[in-house]
Amino acid sequence: MKSFSGRFLARPVVRARVLGGAAFAVVASLAIASAAPAATPDPAGVEFFEKKVRPLLVEQCYSCHSAQAKRLRANLYLDSEQGWLKGGDLGPAVTPGDPKASLLITAIRHEDDLKMPPKGKLSDDQVAVLTRWIAMGAPAPLATTATPAAAKRSIDLAKGREFWAFKPPTEPPLPAVKNAAWPRNGLDRLILAALEAKGLTPAPEADKRTLIRRATFDLTGLPPTPDEIQAFLADNSPEAFAKVVDRLLDSPHYGERWGRHWLDVARYADSNGLDENVAHGNAWRYRDYVIAAFNNDKPYDQFVLEQLAGDLLPTESPAARNERLIATGFLSLGPKVLAEPDEKKMEMDLVDEQVDTVGRAFLGLTLGCARCHDHKFDPIGTADYYGLAGIFKSTRTMETFTKVAKWYENPLASDADLARKAAFDQEVAAKKKAIQSLIDDANKRLKADKGDAFTLPKDPEPLYPKETQAALKRQRDELAAFEKNAPEMPSAMGVTEGQIADTQIHVRGSHTSLGAAIPRRVPLVLTAAQAPAFSMAQSGRLELARWLVEGNHPLTSRVMVNRLWRWHFGRGLVGSTDNFGALGERPSNPLLLDWLARQFVEGGWSIKSTHRLIMLSSTYRMSSDDNPAAARVDPENRLLGRMNRRRLEAEAIRDALLAVGGPLDPTMGGSLLQVKNRAYFFDHTSRDTTGYDTGRRSVYLPVVRNHLYDMFDLFDSTDASVTNGDRATTTVAPQALFMLNGDLVLRSARALAAGLLDRPGLDDAGRVALLYERAYGRPPSDEESKRAATYLERLGRVLAGEGKGPITRLDVWQALCQVVLASNEFLTIR
Repeated sequence: MKSFSGRFLARPVVRARVLGGAAFAVVASLAIASAAPAATPDPAGVEFFEKKVRPLLVEQCYSCHSAQAKRLRANLYLDSEQGWLKGGDLGPAVTPGDPKASLLITAIRHEDDLKMPPKGKLSDDQVAVLTRWIAMGAPAPLATTATPAAAKRSIDLAKGREFWAFKPPTEPPLPAVKNAAWPRNGLDRLILAALEAKGLTPAPEADKRTLIRRATFDLTGLPPTPDEIQAFLADNSPEAFAKVVDRLLDSPHYGERWGRHWLDVARYADSNGLDENVAHGNAWRYRDYVIAAFNNDKPYDQFVLEQLAGDLLPTESPAARNERLIATGFLSLGPKVLAEPDEKKMEMDLVDEQVDTVGRAFLGLTLGCARCHDHKFDPIGTADYYGLAGIFKSTRTMETFTKVAKWYENPLASDADLARKAAFDQEVAAKKKAIQSLIDDANKRLKADKGDAFTLPKDPEPLYPKETQAALKRQRDELAAFEKNAPEMPSAMGVTEGQIADTQIHVRGSHTSLGAAIPRRVPLVLTAAQAPAFSMAQSGRLELARWLVEGNHPLTSRVMVNRLWRWHFGRGLVGSTDNFGALGERPSNPLLLDWLARQFVEGGWSIKSTHRLIMLSSTYRMSSDDNPAAARVDPENRLLGRMNRRRLEAEAIRDALLAVGGPLDPTMGGSLLQVKNRAYFFDHTSRDTTGYDTGRRSVYLPVVRNHLYDMFDLFDSTDASVTNGDRATTTVAPQALFMLNGDLVLRSARALAAGLLDRPGLDDAGRVALLYERAYGRPPSDEESKRAATYLERLGRVLAGEGKGPITRLDVWQALCQVVLASNEFLTIR
């Protein structure tokens, strides 16, 4: 057998950033990979290791390569970072950052003499997991040690309940502050007290133009119009900004903006992804439900109840019933391996995805890490995991697990729909009866013509007269065409009750190795007060949901207000928005987080009221201008001594381009999919024909897993496979190239230029002023006006008579508009 050997390589990592204005540059830096373990492991990497890598190593490798192995093979430990870096008899097994140089990957690919496991190759998905892990740098928790074998960690619930996130939030007393004139509400008092404790002062208030642009993008994802800006500037009343906030909250665009935020959490997609990338043809109903819920300020506790157990709630009307059935699509939207031949494995993988999503979305906990073993960092045991798993295993999410599996959909047909379907079925039956009558008559005539001794062949139709054959073909063709236009009964992705049962522990996460049955329950560390009771009458989803929205629940309100804070300020009070556990960040202002959580609950779980509380504060109204003195004390601005600058998200960039250049289509709701429900996105040519060339808002564009709209992918949209309440903001050269060469940008710039030229009563100076108002929400500076005038004059000479040369006046203005749109100022909220 070939020996392990390998070495660590220094590899360059290139980073790029987009610079200001219309100028762009790429700045490269080098990062040298080190053989030494990282001092502080990346939390996301550790989470990937615990959820994906460690269970795989436990199942496939530990029997021969761990401290628990009866006989250690090749002196190689794969249960510790030290073990895989040092390697065994054959040398280092893992080269962090370089899968090709890692002999572990060589071995599991069975590409050489070295083949592990020796009795059979890992699946392609398993190989991909280990390859991705090593490419990430082989992250692992600091506690990953192999020898001597550690005793099984026992979970100390009393100690676990002392962790800050597992204690119910309490409303803190508001502190005294030196600058008593600055706070507008309790939020400001808590921010200011933290600043003053560090000797800092808050930034001055932003000017009104900056403020209305910030608020309009925040609440609607669109820029303010010049008329809206002028109305705000002209309103000198103390309530002027409050009026703006109320107007924006009443806009239907509000739900489109904030619904999109929640869709990130719900891992919304219009396709399944993974092995069978088929269309979620009715997922749009859930998207529209979310948008309507935000527009109607549906109380968050009701929002949670409906998404987890809407099918189990009493309803007062068919419309309300359908709305709640649609809401349960939250549990069904995740990616599924529909061609998994092992049906039981697929079922438990689906349950795992639901447990993990519910944990991250509502609790901010990585519950999925306890599928194979007790959670390595949080007081969540494997028994806690399978207590929750029983709830979702008792829920019907799939119509069938038989390859290719089909997800379940809740029927939404009204009485009128059913009557239409019945009438159609009746007409189909009549057409089939007519065909059969024609056949019967033809057979009778055939027998009469041939005599009593004649026996009808199996297929007598070739013996019919030609006119009879023609009549049959005509009627059958008519029937086939008619059946193709059958009325589709409305349905929605969602769940219903399944076979109610508790679930056994799956040893090491495997459904082939079962342990004790665990009664359905919630994690014990979160039941210091009272745990919900589960019965055999229902799955337990309703009991789980009601427990989540109890007013004193330690996590639900905290997690949601932290999400709202993050979407307003660019960073949550807890930076790890989807992880409030031990590996997550600690709150930068824990008193403020608790105060907001209590205000949220006591205010009826109203999201719009929380917006008002945040946006009408002095904290929200601060300028984003830099303060060198504050930067030395608080370089990451975690204490919020100023407002954070934020780049617009992918959807807001696209929508802003359409809003400024036009035309933005305000139509709401419905589906833009070009394939039918459950149909494949990719045909034999492997081409996805999904179209994105529409004026509709970005929230309505199809989200195709494994093949996102390239503009969304470029500007850090979520990949829609897992909960993501904290999108990354990268800065890379292709983003600059998109703003320079992208079709969307070019079309928007040309439409904007055409609109400016068609505007009556404006000279070039007036057009430049309007361009800046529409793009930036401000007039141009004297220098900007001068530069624009110089540019227009120079290009005007080239024209030498408009329309006679290769460059037109529209081309000149398009280029000027594109320079303005491609700048950082257009893409940034200050």
